[in-house]
Amino acid sequence: MNELEEKDDEGSACGGGGGNCCNGPNRWIWIVLVAAVAGVLIARTAGKKPIPNGQPTSAAAEATGTPGDPAPADRQQAIPRLVDLGASKCVPCKMMAPILDELKKTYAGQLDVEFIDVWENPGSGRDYRVQLIPTQIFFDAAGRELFRHEGFLSRDDILAKWRELGVTLRPPTADAAP
Repeated sequence: MNELEEKDDEGSACGGGGGNCCNGPNRWIWIVLVAAVAGVLIARTAGKKPIPNGQPTSAAAEATGTPGDPAPADRQQAIPRLVDLGASKCVPCKMMAPILDELKKTYAGQLDVEFIDVWENPGSGRDYRVQLIPTQIFFDAAGRELFRHEGFLSRDDILAKWRELGVTLRPPTADAAP
C-alpha cells in the first residue's frame, strides 16, 4: 500500500475528510468537550441521593410528620401543608416568620403551617433537599409535594400559589357587630 492509499484509509475511518478529524488538536477539543459535559452531569446529581417517595428520612423529620404522612398525631384530618425551612437568624426567614404565624392562626383547620430551623436541625435540610433558605414546600392533603419555592414569599403570593394549585382556603368570617 502506498502513502496515498494509507491517507485515504485514515480518512475513511473518520468518516472521510482527509484523516485530520480524529488526530491532532481537534481530537483534544472533543475529549475536553465530552469531559466537560460529563462533569456538568456529575455536578448536577452530586449530593442528591434518592429519597423514597420524596419523604424525609431522619427521626426528627418523622417526629414532625413526613410529607407522605398526611395525618400526624397532632392533626385530626388530612389538610394541605406548608413547610417553611429556614433559620431564626436568617433575614428573609425573619421576614417570613410573622407571615407564617398569621397563616397558621388564620387558616387553622384548613392549612397546616410548619417552620423548621435547618441550622438547629441540619438533618431536616438534607432530608427535604434544601439548597437555599428560606424554602417553602407546598404539600397536598395526601402529603405529595406540589410546589417548592426558594427565597422570601409574601402572604399574598403564598395564598395565590395555593389557589393556583387548586386549594381553596376560606378567609375567616368577620364577627357581626353587636
